Amino acid sequence: MNAEIISVGTELLLGQVVNTDTVIVAKELSSLGINLLYSAVVGDNPQRLKAAVETALHRSDLLIMTGGLGPTKDDLTKETTAAAAGKKLVLHEGTMERLRQYFHTDTVTEYQEKQAWLPEGCTVLQNDNGTAPGCAFQAENGCRVMMFPGPPSELEPMLKNYGIPYLKQWQEAVIVSHNIHIYGRGEAPVAQMMADLLEGENPTLAPYAKEGECYLRVTAKAKSEEEADQLCAPIIQEVKSRLGEFVYSVDVETLEEVVVKELARQGKTLATAESCTGGLLSKRITDISGSSEVFHMGCVTYANEAKEALLYVPHEILEQYGAVSEQTARAMAEGIVKRSGSDIGVGITGIAGPEGGTEEKPVGLIYLALSDGKNTWVRKRMSNGRMKNREWHRHCAASQALDMVRRYLLGLNVLTEYK
Repeated sequence: MNAEIISVGTELLLGQVVNTDTVIVAKELSSLGINLLYSAVVGDNPQRLKAAVETALHRSDLLIMTGGLGPTKDDLTKETTAAAAGKKLVLHEGTMERLRQYFHTDTVTEYQEKQAWLPEGCTVLQNDNGTAPGCAFQAENGCRVMMFPGPPSELEPMLKNYGIPYLKQWQEAVIVSHNIHIYGRGEAPVAQMMADLLEGENPTLAPYAKEGECYLRVTAKAKSEEEADQLCAPIIQEVKSRLGEFVYSVDVETLEEVVVKELARQGKTLATAESCTGGLLSKRITDISGSSEVFHMGCVTYANEAKEALLYVPHEILEQYGAVSEQTARAMAEGIVKRSGSDIGVGITGIAGPEGGTEEKPVGLIYLALSDGKNTWVRKRMSNGRMKNREWHRHCAASQALDMVRRYLLGLNVLTEYK
């Protein structure tokens, strides 16, 4: 089955609202083995919407509309789509009763009643989080049409609770994907190592770049999820065998999730001392549920005086080597362990730019240190001549610090060379 998505709303075209609807729907279609061939955004204009719908009806087996089902005059999705599909709208009494209950009244305004007019003979998709129901029906030419409200808080539960069961009636296959997350090896070298595996057809293997890291997606198509998983398993194992310690997870999206989970498993605690990253490392850790059990504290110490007062960095080190140095990073990591009483301390100091760099210490030079109170490891990070912005340097430094913690917890070489 080939599908198409049309998202409706001028606010989407103007960039006032990010179109997350397509992402939500696309993921679910993929899991059902439905091929998504086209997606489009159309403003609140009946002529342009009519043209887009007519095109979709003639080239796709399934058309999914999102947005434009509300009570106002510019909500034209239902009327325009039904007309193009050869369906008239009729008053759906079940929806009218839900609207009366929702608004606690016996009489519903003309604007609200508009939401109860649905394509004749359609399957109504109940809205448990709002007033506008969705619907599903078959157009005169055989194309199946589904309409959902635009707000993701309404679309997502409606799709999962009512839309997917409807679609499963015509499910031909299941597509399953697993993401193998990699840190310390770039997309190009990873692709070269996996060249023979990238030629497979079912399952397929494809490399993707992320900010400062990459991942491989293994995708298989089969009659059931279990069969698809069985097809993926050997490829996942082979990738892990080739990349070894550079694979930090399968299907766990971030390094911080891995680190928090492993800290909790081992009953260890962590504290951070940050300069150029400005608390980003602490934020990423505390974004993870359960981090309160393993994260003691974080200090952001930009000024040298703060490094001395809070982290016990010796004045002599700052005078002799400067704030951006291996010696200062080491002292920061060791100092935060003493200050917090944590099992592990991380220190980060560097020049994120765009100003502040010198020939001796250019923008992108960052030192990262990890200490367990007994031993301390320090890494020097350089941007390798690449012109990157401040956010990139900060994000990648925080990621590298997380990977150092991961490696320490797993008994791996904290100072392994990255490529």
